[in-house]
Amino acid sequence: MDRDAFERTIEAALDELPDWALPYLENVAVLAEEEDPDDPDLLGLYLGVPETERGHEEPVDPPRILIFRRPIAKMCDGDPARVRDEVRITVLHEVAHHFGISDARLEELGWG
Repeated sequence: MDRDAFERTIEAALDELPDWALPYLENVAVLAEEEDPDDPDLLGLYLGVPETERGHEEPVDPPRILIFRRPIAKMCDGDPARVRDEVRITVLHEVAHHFGISDARLEELGWG
């Protein structure tokens, strides 16, 4: 899957999010990247302060979610349907971090 198609797949996954979540994601940049330079097997990464930990006094940088194309394509053997499914899961996983849900809790819920 080329980069443009991958970005459209991310947008489609975001479009599936429930309406109540959208106001909390207005300032979150969700970006496609090729791979994490420190961990080439990483599928996604949340960078920021979760909504549950934000204070009103201190300014914070806008959060970002990175979705990594190469490791997802490799994991899915390039199969577009599998890539779409994995992007959806990865986007949901990283959005959950924005809402303060830990990896341990995501594992319990089957979204680890």
